[in-house]
Amino acid sequence: MSASTPFALLANATSLPWADVPAWPVGEFVRTTANELTRGARLCAWFGVPEDTATRIVAVLAFDVDNTLAVARSTPFTGAYPSLTTTHTQAHLFEREVWEQHGLIPEGHPWLKPVRKNNGNAPANGEFFRVDGREVHEVAVGPIHAGVIEPGHFRFQCAGEEVLHLEIALGYQYRGGEEALIGGPHRATMSQVETVAGDTTIAHATAYATIMESLAGVDDRSSTEAPLRSQWMRAIALELERLANHIGDMGALAGDVAFLPAMSACGKIRGDFLNLTALICGNRFGRGLVRPGGCHLDLDGERAAQLLERLNTALAETEQAVGWFWDAASVRARFENVGLVSPAQATEIGMVGPAARGCGLVRDVRYDHPAGWHRFAQVPVAVWPGGDIFARAKVRSLEIQRSGEYLRAQLATPVDGNLHSELAAPVPDTFAVALVEGWRGEVCHVALTDSAGRFRRYKIIDPSFHNWTGLTLAMRGAAISDFPICNKSFNLSYCGFDL
Repeated sequence: MSASTPFALLANATSLPWADVPAWPVGEFVRTTANELTRGARLCAWFGVPEDTATRIVAVLAFDVDNTLAVARSTPFTGAYPSLTTTHTQAHLFEREVWEQHGLIPEGHPWLKPVRKNNGNAPANGEFFRVDGREVHEVAVGPIHAGVIEPGHFRFQCAGEEVLHLEIALGYQYRGGEEALIGGPHRATMSQVETVAGDTTIAHATAYATIMESLAGVDDRSSTEAPLRSQWMRAIALELERLANHIGDMGALAGDVAFLPAMSACGKIRGDFLNLTALICGNRFGRGLVRPGGCHLDLDGERAAQLLERLNTALAETEQAVGWFWDAASVRARFENVGLVSPAQATEIGMVGPAARGCGLVRDVRYDHPAGWHRFAQVPVAVWPGGDIFARAKVRSLEIQRSGEYLRAQLATPVDGNLHSELAAPVPDTFAVALVEGWRGEVCHVALTDSAGRFRRYKIIDPSFHNWTGLTLAMRGAAISDFPICNKSFNLSYCGFDL
């Protein structure tokens, strides 16, 4: 990326004055953003910031090759603007969300309809997409499901057993999370962040804590880092969160193809990994551990030794259970060449995390935009090129191995020092960005403070926001009976999407 970019450049987990963010008339802003995306950038965030009776749009881009983030904004406006989606599909949900929240109309958007709820702005084409034909039939699933899962509605257009198109409607878990953060930080903010997606507590809590640390500048606006020991602790907790969820997904995939030995073993091992997080902080999902300025609880030598011993046992059992999984020809037959997403499609819609890496994309925040302890000790990126259910499962399997090796190395060489440092109040009129590689992929938090240093706007993008469209593409041409295993191979968050 050239230094002549019209965007302001910053590193992950840093901030800059709001006045230093370049502002452009909205038409030029869209064209400029499109040019940067064409040059290889990736859209991390696109959201509105109300200003008097108008709204600005803010874009946060990632140049992964350069380990650089870029930010720009439009001048305040109302009404319509030229849609970015017409040239870059990865903007399609972002623009629908901005229209839903602020009433700004992206002219030319191919499928403008509510993302989560109907706020009175719904257009005439707010219905589900329909495929015509005498042999075409429609299958509606949800939002209430037979299993103990979150609510979501799936509308299939089928020709016989073949899925021609799947449209996904969410919003049933909408809780107003972003609105609740405005005016913060306040006493409830930490709990609200930890429950954005309960199975991703550590990743979201780390992103929020990093935001607060980058906003806690002094007069020269240098950010305040958490002590190294707490950064080390956060990295350990993050990888434990990844291990628990990945092994749980492997077991669920095994269950969906009736391979019961791996299903039962992986379900048990998932609990073992969750219990390791509880050993650190008393909560299986890591609530109460990460706090702005550091960590709330420490890991003494005796518990660290116990953690390493129990980790080694769980990893050995994982190797055996996953070995059963991959040795079964019946499992491979159900996974190979099913639920295909090509690298070009994954790039076009902006997929992240294991779903993107299962399409052969080398895309991992720990490698592309390292922050915290990952600047000093990185986990090798796991990539598999197939783009099918097999590839997505294989990436999880590889990440289990590499996260396990990483944890063993870190626990063998603990970091000494303080666990927490006091933070100064957030700097007024400042913009901050934090990316964290959660187990589903990139967790993005963006904060803008007002003149009093309170949150004027707080934006959260869970990795599921990028990846639900990938599930839609994966089902095209597949048999409708393959939907359960295809869905599980992505295992996206409903509540993380429904902010």
